Amino acid sequence: MINAGLILEGGGMRGVYTAGVLDFFLEKGLEFSACYGVSAGACHLTSYMSKQKGRAFNISTKYLKEREYCSAYTFLRTGDLFGVKMCYDKIPNVLDPYDYDEAMRYPGKCFAVVTNLQTGRAEYLKLHDLHHDITAVQASASLPLVSRNVEYEGRVYLDGGISDSIPVKRSIKAGNAKNVVILTRPVGYRKKPISKANDMMMRRVYRKYPGVVKAMRRRHIAYNATLDFIESEEKAGRLFVMRPEPIIKIERIEKDARKLKVLYLQGYYDAAQNYEAMMKYLEN
Repeated sequence: MINAGLILEGGGMRGVYTAGVLDFFLEKGLEFSACYGVSAGACHLTSYMSKQKGRAFNISTKYLKEREYCSAYTFLRTGDLFGVKMCYDKIPNVLDPYDYDEAMRYPGKCFAVVTNLQTGRAEYLKLHDLHHDITAVQASASLPLVSRNVEYEGRVYLDGGISDSIPVKRSIKAGNAKNVVILTRPVGYRKKPISKANDMMMRRVYRKYPGVVKAMRRRHIAYNATLDFIESEEKAGRLFVMRPEPIIKIERIEKDARKLKVLYLQGYYDAAQNYEAMMKYLEN
């Protein structure tokens, strides 16, 4: 096991880039002592924990035409754009069985990043027994405005990307001197402020949770500051970063499986091309 942090950004369907990277890591038998997954990154982290190569990509593409997976139908019927029953029960327990036992044997510590609706702050929920902890993953991947609030161990949560989209500083604070960061946006990307329409919707939908509304308004500031930090630390040789090239445009909710395969293969290729340099960084 490598004594280092692995940080996985979210980004909806753009997360298939991360799935490609992680599949290469699985081929090489790489395990990190601390892993932090945000939103889609948390989802793909689970298949990495269970050592099920190809599973994350298959799930991301196989069910695109199923209305119970991700559609206006599921949103109008349940309040969740991504069908909770299908994503967190039917798929792992019936359609694409999850190896819960193997995941429990993962030697490092793994965390799903979530946002506490009461405080608007990030929390880092430990993953071990996914029979129970899958709800933490669901919370991390529950996008604001298109998902219901998720109750977990007495608290109410939503998407971890609201409060800590790229938890590299958390990993450093936890004592990880070396960190590998997998981003889902190309170099130079910067997040824009929340639109007036979405801000109005946030205030209306989450009027009982002013902390999360404030976090959404400040999200672009915190996100861009983290990117500045990452780029500075990367240049100084203190972080190792992989990010996709803007070869093809991928929407946050992408339905074109061909585009998703291109992005997945790019992640796998990037991991292979950067493997020696990454190992040199980690072993130095």
